[in-house]
Amino acid sequence: MRLIKALVAMILGLAVLIVAVLVLMPAERIANIAARQFEVVTGRSLSFGGAVRPSFYPVIGARAQDVRIGNPDWAGPDPMLTAGEMDIGLDLGALVRGDIRIERIVLQAPHLHLRRDAEGRGNWEMNLASAPGTGASPAPRARQISLAEARIRTGSLRYEDVQSGTDLRIEGLDAVLRLPVLEGPADLSVEGRLNGQALDLTASTDNAARFLDGGVTRLALDMNAAGAEIAFTGRAGLDGLVAEGQMQATIPRPRALMQMLGRSGGDVPPAYLPLGLSGQVTRTQDGRFFAREAQFRAGGVRLSGAADLDPNGPRPRLTGQFTGDVPDLRSPASGGAAQSSAGWSRIPIDASALALLDADLSLRLAGLRTDVITLGRSDLGITIDRARAVFDLREVLIFGGVMTGEFVMNNRSGLSVGGSLRARNIDLLPLLSELAAYRRLQGAASAELQFLGVGNTLHDIMNSLRGEGSLRFSEGEIIGFDLAGMLRNLDMSYMGDQNRTVYDAITGTFTISDGILRNDDLRLEASRFSVTGRGSVGLGQRNLDYRIVPAALPDGAREALRVPLMITGPWDAPRFRLDLEALAQERLRAEQERLEEIAREEARRLEERARAQLEERLQRELGVEAEEGEQLQDTLRRGLEQEIGNRLRGLLGGN
Repeated sequence: MRLIKALVAMILGLAVLIVAVLVLMPAERIANIAARQFEVVTGRSLSFGGAVRPSFYPVIGARAQDVRIGNPDWAGPDPMLTAGEMDIGLDLGALVRGDIRIERIVLQAPHLHLRRDAEGRGNWEMNLASAPGTGASPAPRARQISLAEARIRTGSLRYEDVQSGTDLRIEGLDAVLRLPVLEGPADLSVEGRLNGQALDLTASTDNAARFLDGGVTRLALDMNAAGAEIAFTGRAGLDGLVAEGQMQATIPRPRALMQMLGRSGGDVPPAYLPLGLSGQVTRTQDGRFFAREAQFRAGGVRLSGAADLDPNGPRPRLTGQFTGDVPDLRSPASGGAAQSSAGWSRIPIDASALALLDADLSLRLAGLRTDVITLGRSDLGITIDRARAVFDLREVLIFGGVMTGEFVMNNRSGLSVGGSLRARNIDLLPLLSELAAYRRLQGAASAELQFLGVGNTLHDIMNSLRGEGSLRFSEGEIIGFDLAGMLRNLDMSYMGDQNRTVYDAITGTFTISDGILRNDDLRLEASRFSVTGRGSVGLGQRNLDYRIVPAALPDGAREALRVPLMITGPWDAPRFRLDLEALAQERLRAEQERLEEIAREEARRLEERARAQLEERLQRELGVEAEEGEQLQDTLRRGLEQEIGNRLRGLLGGN
């Protein structure tokens, strides 16, 4: 960065001029001569509002009061630098040899105002020239430059960049620079408040001249800024702020750090703080950031892997591949539970982190904890685009089963969630216990689900759900009531934790609208009976309105078990009652069937009696008897044939 190089050159030039004038001129002419020569060299005005006193022991030097360095015409009338006092000391022997060896530079209460205008001009940019008549050379012509110590006490600095909109202010500035040889190592320490945030920095390099010229050289940096602790060891260059090396950073307050840099943003939910990074990092001249063999931290989330961050866009874009143990994404306010028996949580869901950046990530985790659910080993793909995140569930282990599909969180204009999920062999009891505090269903579940919900709380999302799907539960129990006992004995007392309804399978399809799941083809198969069901389940209100109808019945209980059973009320305390209207209709139907059966039996007996009487009369009139095994029509045909034969013989005279 040419800014730092120009400032160093300016201070060195000023020191040489003042001390050189002291050597050559009487003290009363020091101020005027130094000011005139400085303006010739730099093009900037220099004035001393107070006394200028020389010093000759232990080093030659001068102490000037109320020092002012002016701005170029385009930057306005205010000075670029003011200082209550400037104390300078040089090695006279080195100066005679043509070298500049500065023993000390101390600025008391300086204020430096640096400004870049809309055309890109900086008020610190100077074309340093030789000063005629001084008998000394300015800093750039020296064979060797060294600075034992330069110190700023209780100073301030303001940096304005009209092009970028940057406005940085440092107050209470204390700084120390040690530069034994310009082409050698240098050490810098800085303390102050930058834009209202505490700043404490130490830095060292092995070649100050190369570093000031923008070349890449070794750099060690330790900084505490706005509570952030950042350490870097590697190589860096001022031109483009390129860097490559090992980095460790902990950022507890990103918003304060952004404020310190004169930027807005940095709002990160408290659950994801502090942010942290350690590993091999690289920053390119265009601002891109690369991390390899890195460890990342965001609150309870700890990941390792590689990442690339490109800030050159509407939002920073992050790509990477990460692995982790079991990140904890639960909100502290939720206490690790998103709901209770009283209902779904009404605590606002903070999804603002989705707008911080765009991303394309691959993630392999040993597990994952959230406010809603706990996952096992997970292989995920995450894409974030303009506050819309798509989670590709390549394989997620969840309560003994496997889930695949896609889950979407969209926070572009209010939060919505949706997806298309497929699950196989998931253990229902722990799933429902954690997801909905419901502990009355055991078994292995397989299901398919498409859904969409809208809202900024879990309560709102569950009450707005819509979608469709299918399910199959196998080999489990419904805890809290014995359905077979209820239906067999028409007795609602078969309830309590000691009662179970054991089933082989439960199947069905469903639709969801406004947080209500509706189903009309449920079938429960058990070893002793089976039932069908239809009704609704309030996913948002957490209630039931369901009707169970027996389909296949155990021996000796056919009539009783056909009575429908109504299940209503809240999930955690459902109510059971027999459908009495359906019972009356069933009794009426059974009686009607019985009467119809009696009528059919009586009609059958009458028909058989009439048939027998008819057969007897025909046989008598025809004079034939039925042979064993002969049907009635055959007997009648034989009798008719005989009668017709007798009549024909009578007509033909017996022949």
